Amino acid sequence: MDKKKFYTQEEVEDMLIGKKGTPRRDKYEEDLEMFRIGEAIKQARQAQRLTQEELGRLVGVQKAQISRIENGKNLTFSTVIKLLKAMGLSAQLEISNLNKIALC
Repeated sequence: MDKKKFYTQEEVEDMLIGKKGTPRRDKYEEDLEMFRIGEAIKQARQAQRLTQEELGRLVGVQKAQISRIENGKNLTFSTVIKLLKAMGLSAQLEISNLNKIALC
């Protein structure tokens, strides 16, 4: 009977996307981080029982823009901060070996 080889997630990513430090892998990791931030914004919005349209009105953008943000597209620090402030939330940026910085 053949032994099956198991791979770690990192090994699979290396094979399918490329090794860390390659342009394709860097783009993948950046997109993944943007998606995670968008998902966190979506969860915060839903926890406050706001629709995308209502959140958009609070920050002065269309529902479609909120949808793009929640899908990790068109994210900027200033937009994230506006959204968090509109929902009465705060955030901190933590950089290794440095103090936390309050964003809002």
